[in-house]
Amino acid sequence: MAIATKIHLDPVKDKGVYSHGFQEDAARTASQVLQDDLEKHHVFFNDEGFHNHIVHGILSIYALGASSEQILAHYDRNKSYQRPVLPTNPDVVRDMQDRTKFQQHLGKEESYPNFLAYFQQAIDAQGVGGVLQEYVFAGDSRAETMLCRLYGGLLHPIIHLGFGLEFNQPAIVAQALAQAAVHDDWMGRDLFLPAEKLAGEGNTSGTKTSLELLKEIQENQILKDSVKWTDTNRIRDGILARAPQEMIKYAAQYTVSKEQVPERLADMINTVVYYTAAAQRRDKEIKIDFFFIHCVNSAIFFSKFMDLPYLDEKSKLRLLEWKGRMDLVMYVSRNSPSLLLDEVSKYPAKDSWDTVISRAVAHPTDDGHLAKLVRALAHGENVCQPFESGSPISGDMWLRIGNMVLVANSFPASTAVDSTAGCRDRGMWIRSTGFDEAWENFSGRARL
Repeated sequence: MAIATKIHLDPVKDKGVYSHGFQEDAARTASQVLQDDLEKHHVFFNDEGFHNHIVHGILSIYALGASSEQILAHYDRNKSYQRPVLPTNPDVVRDMQDRTKFQQHLGKEESYPNFLAYFQQAIDAQGVGGVLQEYVFAGDSRAETMLCRLYGGLLHPIIHLGFGLEFNQPAIVAQALAQAAVHDDWMGRDLFLPAEKLAGEGNTSGTKTSLELLKEIQENQILKDSVKWTDTNRIRDGILARAPQEMIKYAAQYTVSKEQVPERLADMINTVVYYTAAAQRRDKEIKIDFFFIHCVNSAIFFSKFMDLPYLDEKSKLRLLEWKGRMDLVMYVSRNSPSLLLDEVSKYPAKDSWDTVISRAVAHPTDDGHLAKLVRALAHGENVCQPFESGSPISGDMWLRIGNMVLVANSFPASTAVDSTAGCRDRGMWIRSTGFDEAWENFSGRARL
């Protein structure tokens, strides 16, 4: 049984919102390696705050049908560079019962093991639903800062939470809340909360879709000029330093009423997949932006969030609105790249979904990002299909994008056009695709 200190995947009950078959014994193997990760590794694998993605990678390939051998190989490859767990201080864990002392430890990396123990104890006492309601959605100062922190760190805390909820693992939920607690909250304080205030009361029917707002933003020179290649953090030091009110104005226009949830969920997924796949250069090999994929990879979990029985309607709408606003600011932060839809619609879909998925699972160097992306795309196709009329991504374009992000082993690295080809020596992803500088080290496109 899965509890706050024990990971246990049930192959019947814990299949997630999208799965592609399960190998015999894979659930047990995945449970074992995730338990090992829980007990032995820190949340960051280096001093720069790079995240431990083992939970993400293992659960993604598990849901996509990985064998026990593939799960072990993925774990062995990615545990090799993790930092060891930091010691827990029982006195600090006990002191966190005091709200003031709890908040004094927020944003401090060294407090992660203490927050983990604290949330494990809280989940044991209150259950996952009770803890989320008290610590994330209560509306008080503690919950508001925790909600802000869930969207920090390039969405990693909310991705981690999504995995915990999707696969019914209280221990992973505890990890996610502890991870959120040691992230910063400036994104929420400086963007989401002001946009929410400007938008007015919740449950407001949105008059503009995410796609419509994206198109308006593309034409906004103030926002385009707000980010520079040299910015250390292009959201904090760029957009929110040079054009905060302009960004807040657009973010506030993305609102969702309870009646709009199904179509807005599809709109959100379709829009982020569109700008992630279509941000290409015709004279360069196909590449996928590392920052954009986090918007796609996190989108899959909102199907689960919207169905949680213990979350009230207001909390669900806030989650979805903040995600839509995050997607808009992320697009601007990469210098609002031109979007070439024909690069997607004309891309050859030479491999079926079965082949795309099996190759993602078997990728020899993936840390989880590729498997997450492929699973999110396959899920997105299912969610968006009823709402495809007028959407940029439709029909077989989902599969074409799946092909775009794969390693094409039949192509030598010097001529490959697939986005992860040659990843061993050139990197799998491009970063900040709207800037010319981002493309300098990537090859020109092979011409027949």
